[in-house]
Amino acid sequence: MRVLSVNVGRPREVEWEGKTVRTGIFKAPVTGRIALARLHFAGDQQADLSVHGGSDKAVYAYPAEHYAYWRDELPGVALPWGAFGENLTTEGLSEATIRIGDRLRVGSTDLMVTQPRMPCFKLGLRFGRPDMVKRFLQSGRSGFYLAVLREGDVGAGDAVERVGSDEHTLSVAEIAALYTAETAAQDLLQRASQIAALPRGWRDHFRARLREADA
Repeated sequence: MRVLSVNVGRPREVEWEGKTVRTGIFKAPVTGRIALARLHFAGDQQADLSVHGGSDKAVYAYPAEHYAYWRDELPGVALPWGAFGENLTTEGLSEATIRIGDRLRVGSTDLMVTQPRMPCFKLGLRFGRPDMVKRFLQSGRSGFYLAVLREGDVGAGDAVERVGSDEHTLSVAEIAALYTAETAAQDLLQRASQIAALPRGWRDHFRARLREADA
């Protein structure tokens, strides 16, 4: 497992559906070793901190293996690393095998997997396609967010080492599917609601689902 590209970008203003929108979704690969602090990489920034960024979403990782699928789905669209707004384009990691709470050593940093990505309309803006959010969710190729446990620096080519995992938690793919499913098994909802590494908003969502099922 390794990092293929480190991607960063500052917010910019873009015209979208008749409005001016400020977004930080445009990321581009950078060379050399990039410092990673608790909330973001050097040279990177989120536009709307009410829904993006924060300690639970300091880093967004996206598997390079998904790019082949999107090249088939979006013929003629340029897809350089970072096209999905990810900070880390990775090789050898997948939503099916990476679990919530997994601790990863990348470069001189320690990171923890916190949640899948649930995209907002700005993904559609990035590709100029209003249907992109729906297609992204249906694809099951969510990528995942990471919290920074130890600050340091990261560069393309760095190995990604899993240094800790809890077999009783759920995978990123399982959490994403559970979140979007119309119905779900109560035992899975119970497990998800008790995952300490999962942000509070997610756990509250699953607890609310449990209460609805009991009503």
